[in-house]
Amino acid sequence: MVKDSVISIISQKENEENKGSVEFQVFSFTTKIRRLTSHLELHKKDFSSQRGLRKILGKRQRLLAYLSKRRRGRYKELIDELDIREIKTR
Repeated sequence: MVKDSVISIISQKENEENKGSVEFQVFSFTTKIRRLTSHLELHKKDFSSQRGLRKILGKRQRLLAYLSKRRRGRYKELIDELDIREIKTR
């Protein structure tokens, strides 16, 4: 959790004026995903939260696909920074 808090502090400072950027949206979806995942570990039968998690995962996946097509270097940096897996392209 320490790594998450450090990343959140750094990313919030960088993106205070640019909250509509793709990178900031991916970052905010990642924090929501991590929070929902920890919630679902305690509440396994919370199906509405599971649905919300799947929707957010899909949104993040689409944004990452867009970013990988447009700015490949920034995409690689963001994946390393957030410690998430690379998406599989079709």
